[in-house]
Amino acid sequence: MLRAADCRVEDLEAVCAERTDISDYPLADRVESGVLVYAAAALLAAPRQQALEELAGALGDGPGVLIVEGAVDPAVVDRATAVFFDIIDAQRAAGRSVGDHFAEVGANDRIWNSLEKLAVAAPGTFVDYHGSPVLDLVSTAWLGPAYQMTAQVNVVNPGGAAQVPHRDYHLGFMSAAQIEPYPTHVHALSPALTLQAAVAHDDTPLETGPTMLLPHSQKYPGGYLIAGREDFRAYTEAACVQVPFAKGDAIFFSPALIHGAGTNRTSDVRRMVNLLQVSSAFGRAMESVDRERIVLAVYPELLARGDDPAVQVALRSAAEGYAFPTNLDLDPPVDGLAPPSQADVVRQALDEKWELDDLRAALQSHARRRETA
Repeated sequence: MLRAADCRVEDLEAVCAERTDISDYPLADRVESGVLVYAAAALLAAPRQQALEELAGALGDGPGVLIVEGAVDPAVVDRATAVFFDIIDAQRAAGRSVGDHFAEVGANDRIWNSLEKLAVAAPGTFVDYHGSPVLDLVSTAWLGPAYQMTAQVNVVNPGGAAQVPHRDYHLGFMSAAQIEPYPTHVHALSPALTLQAAVAHDDTPLETGPTMLLPHSQKYPGGYLIAGREDFRAYTEAACVQVPFAKGDAIFFSPALIHGAGTNRTSDVRRMVNLLQVSSAFGRAMESVDRERIVLAVYPELLARGDDPAVQVALRSAAEGYAFPTNLDLDPPVDGLAPPSQADVVRQALDEKWELDDLRAALQSHARRRETA
């Protein structure tokens, strides 16, 4: 089992000392600061199987990050940008404060579930944008053809401070104490279930704060356990690199790559990126289960058993123990990296000895917050 106490900065530093050799990636155009850079036209012209294998290798055993220039038509990006700013203006007018996993609330403008909102507001733009063959190629390379797309717009406003460098979904959204009970092989499995990506909605020179990246850091075994460690924070902030983007460029990286949004040092640029989180189709159970129905059926028995250890163990089978997926507009991560899960609601009910009807109302409210419309 991996333990936070065993993580040492010098071990991460040794992993990240590996260089990215362009000769290992014949389809790449160049390497910038250890990051592979591809040209969309050349990548799409290559034999598909060769491209899939090279991209998968780059994300896994290589630097863990790559940029594809010209991934989405800039004219299409402009159309999507107009829709997104309309949504942000509406959020502001409504006085809504949108939470952020790794930055202060209100520091950035966020659009949760920009995928669905773009589809409803501008179907033609959605098809042109998400019909990009580059997005499909890299997603398929890492996850196979049955991937599931989600997206969240992030706007770093002038003066917006950098995020803390971090890993991402799934284990990256937990504290070290929550992560430690997971076996070592899950640390290796979690990154294989998700692909992180972002499409640049503006030209993004260094002063606007493009994504901070630590190439090869996805290969450090204990990387999920370093969150909150000041020694690691100091190292990663100093060691991360940044590569400028042009409008329509897309960056793809392993969720285990240590990264974060950079500081926007301009006084007049609202830096917009559309963050894509692409998920494996395989992270799902075989059967559809009404867990709310199960919980309400067994709650009186759980309550009656008091401190019986079987209560908490049985609850793992009865209730949904993971906070995601959810509607982050209604169920935001304001008080942490994740909102309460269904199981968290039941644990509170047991601790406070709620009546069954009180639990039913709380579960229904929890379920409504997860609906998108």
